[in-house]
Amino acid sequence: MKALSAKLVLFMAAGLAVVGYQTSASAQAAYGSYIGVGPAFGLTEGSQEDENRQVAGVVAARYKFLRSPISARAQAFIGDGLTLVPTVSYDYPLNWQTDVYLGAGASIPIGGSTVLGNKTSFALQPGIDYTLPNSNLVVFGNAVISFGGYRSGGAATSLQGGVGLRF
Repeated sequence: MKALSAKLVLFMAAGLAVVGYQTSASAQAAYGSYIGVGPAFGLTEGSQEDENRQVAGVVAARYKFLRSPISARAQAFIGDGLTLVPTVSYDYPLNWQTDVYLGAGASIPIGGSTVLGNKTSFALQPGIDYTLPNSNLVVFGNAVISFGGYRSGGAATSLQGGVGLRF
């Protein structure tokens, strides 16, 4: 009995040593690139007659560089006009399914007044991606601030969200 107790104590000590030696796990950026769709809402309007607040559809894409916290993103806003917003983002993982990010790029309107104004300008894109557990679906939401997005002056801002499919 004494030999069994000594073996049990030795086994438990070895187990504690292995557990104590392991490094702690840290959250990684949510894996996977995606393409998704959803609604977009213009939050601002310019001072000219054709610079009204608008609603549009958004097609959003993310290409995740797996070994880096950097992603290439692009959004196309489709409404009365078309706006393309390519950005490069820094992704910060909150947990295994969720990233918050800040992207920087350009807002490029094509054809008339759009959700993000009517002038090409520098854009910032703060947002969040949430990967639904046990699926290939991503729920995304972000804002785009287009600095100097209106010809009449001022920033144009939109808020959008949707669902994407990881690939």
